[in-house]
Amino acid sequence: MRLASVVPLIPAELVAALDHSCGIRTDTDLLFFGSSLDIIKRLPLGTVTLSDLQKFTELVAEQASVPGYRGDEILAGTARTYEKHPQVSCGVKELDELVGGFGGSRVFEISGAKGSGKTALALQVVIQHLLCDADSCALWIDTSGDFSAEKTAQLVRHFDVAVSDKVLERLQVSLGFNIEAVHDVLEALRISLSSSRTVGPTVQWIVLDSITPLLLPSLSAVSSQGHAMMTTFMRQLRELARTFGITIMVINGTSAAAPFNQSSAFASTIRKPALGPSFTFMTDCTLWLSKMKDIPDPESPFSVHVAEVFRSRVTRSKTWCTFQIRYGVLSSTSDL
Repeated sequence: MRLASVVPLIPAELVAALDHSCGIRTDTDLLFFGSSLDIIKRLPLGTVTLSDLQKFTELVAEQASVPGYRGDEILAGTARTYEKHPQVSCGVKELDELVGGFGGSRVFEISGAKGSGKTALALQVVIQHLLCDADSCALWIDTSGDFSAEKTAQLVRHFDVAVSDKVLERLQVSLGFNIEAVHDVLEALRISLSSSRTVGPTVQWIVLDSITPLLLPSLSAVSSQGHAMMTTFMRQLRELARTFGITIMVINGTSAAAPFNQSSAFASTIRKPALGPSFTFMTDCTLWLSKMKDIPDPESPFSVHVAEVFRSRVTRSKTWCTFQIRYGVLSSTSDL
């Protein structure tokens, strides 16, 4: 921070004298130059008194500091957010408890191999939310062109045939095959939500399916550009979530973990979320899904899956539960 930007908290004449006599132009220069006595010895006589220089230095330090927040204030703010945006059930009680409920101003990462149930889970959570809240809508950003309107309609009819058409009207689908296109979609959404003219249902859920092809091509072991791009993008998502009370779910692919994934409770887990280890800390919860087995039931075949928390801000890591998927619908294995 340049000292000129702090005027008139400190006199412009003092800023000019610090620059000319000491080469002090920024807050870092001033705070780490030395003692106030060292500085005043270099200034022209009568420029400032020692006590005033110490006072101005404290003002600069205050302006440059990150504001502090008490733990009880953060907890109270979180409670108010949950009251305003209640948690949504995915339809599997054990899975809801695993992540502390789906909802709130949080960013969820759902990772796992193909066929593990990532898209099915995200879609079911969104549909459940739209069924419970008629004043909200959801944005689904499809980065691969694999979104199935037919399967979505079938899922909505499974839960409530009577309102299926109205629910589908509040599910917006956008295509974004590169990071620039997705940036444009999110920026348009931010402008819309910031406008006082917005009427009707507002977006309270965003699903990005998937984030891997957007960021993985830019990541490199010899350049930090891709990592910077990933960090900037995830900050944009988090800012959207916190500013407008939106829940965001990003679906991520996998990469090899040798000899096994140490974040998992199971030594048999030999894959890990893609996009590198730092990506995990850019979300509020990393949920790992895997398929255990297919059950060839003659009447109604289904598959059994495991959901495991690798990291979470609100629940314990290395906790897990099982669930089943039958005709695209998630349910508890206790129903077996």
